[in-house]
Amino acid sequence: MSGLPYEIFRKWQHSFEEDADDVHVYRPVEYNFPRARGRAGIEFGPDGRFTEWTIGPADAQRGLPGQWRVEAPGRIRISFPQQSRAPRTLEIVHLDRGVLEVRLLTTP
Repeated sequence: MSGLPYEIFRKWQHSFEEDADDVHVYRPVEYNFPRARGRAGIEFGPDGRFTEWTIGPADAQRGLPGQWRVEAPGRIRISFPQQSRAPRTLEIVHLDRGVLEVRLLTTP
């Protein structure tokens, strides 16, 4: 089902310190991040599952389940069927084992 590069299938945490303009930077959870009061994240499963990790009480992460599908080459449509979140489209700017850079094309 995939249609996405295998490197994307993992949990990524937002490396907001590295964001530039409209590009959001994510690193694998095992990356040595600078100290921060919680980090949001995203996670892609090869079966179409998607999780948006938000910062909850006491800076702990809380997962919001969703689904992804390939909308076009390099573009991923994210939806949250059980949530009140609007769908969104992400453009993959760069991806390798150590970094995922995305641009939000549609806002929630």
